[in-house]
Amino acid sequence: EVQLVESGGGLVQPGGSLRLSCAASGFTFSSYAMSWVRQAPGKGLEWVSYINSGGGYTSYADSVKGRFTISRDNAKNTLYLQMSSLKPEDTAVYYCAKSSDWKTPKGQGTQVTVSS
Repeated sequence: EVQLVESGGGLVQPGGSLRLSCAASGFTFSSYAMSWVRQAPGKGLEWVSYINSGGGYTSYADSVKGRFTISRDNAKNTLYLQMSSLKPEDTAVYYCAKSSDWKTPKGQGTQVTVSS
């Protein structure tokens, strides 16, 4: 059974930083491209970032480009999202997902709130 457990969210002031983690199990993590997606209050899912299976290729939504960095450690079956220069509009529940399933994330997500 695929399990994805997100962590690292919290309350942060504008301009601050957070690092999210996603622990994966139940599948061969190193074989799959992964994505981060988010859902802001009252809005639909928004794709945030993508990383290929080996970690050598990444892409980002324009809204986070230059501020967020996706990475992975295949030895630890863990996906990361380093977020900096956070803005109030980054407030959302963040999910990790296999890239093929990003529209239906399986985890519980982690809440990120950016507020002064």
